[in-house]
Amino acid sequence: MTDKGPSSPKPAASGSVVQYKAELRKAIRRNASEPEVNFLNITAMLDIMTIILVFLLKTLGESSAAIPQSDDLRLPNSFISQEPHQEGITVTISKTQILVGENKILNLPGRESTAQTGVGAAFKRGGPNDLYIVPLGNALQAARKTDVAIRRAKGLDPSSSEAIIIADQTTPYRLLIEVLFTLGQSEFGKYHLMVIQAKKKTG
Repeated sequence: MTDKGPSSPKPAASGSVVQYKAELRKAIRRNASEPEVNFLNITAMLDIMTIILVFLLKTLGESSAAIPQSDDLRLPNSFISQEPHQEGITVTISKTQILVGENKILNLPGRESTAQTGVGAAFKRGGPNDLYIVPLGNALQAARKTDVAIRRAKGLDPSSSEAIIIADQTTPYRLLIEVLFTLGQSEFGKYHLMVIQAKKKTG
């Protein structure tokens, strides 16, 4: 009987190594987390662009020379020496209508009627003797929200807003008081009356 000596280990099959590596790659792919897709949030950007757009529109400003003069709207004359540039919400009072910015708010009756009762009881909050004009107040509250956003963006005090009043020179005192009262009730704490600068007579 011959001694064959210690038996040598069998070499690993090459096929098993390849299969192991393939399974390893599959396991890595299965355990890998899916990459997160970060979408750009444009909501905040749209808010910023809206504020910037409104700010640019307001900074254009309207001078008295740019306001069209007609039989329905004649600005009063003033002998002021200098007219500083002002910013604010424009409220126009012509002979026939009231506007906030370029938006028509309501039609006005004749001058005799507005001189006694203002715009009329139908548009008042508490009857003919009340001073608050409801349609004007609603429009001013909407304009006030926009002005607050602009003031905060510019670092200004948002506690109150300013208004530029463009009134016809024949506007009755009663109607003007009603508009001013409605502005005050809508958190407009400062007003500027638009006039035409007239030259002083010499001699």
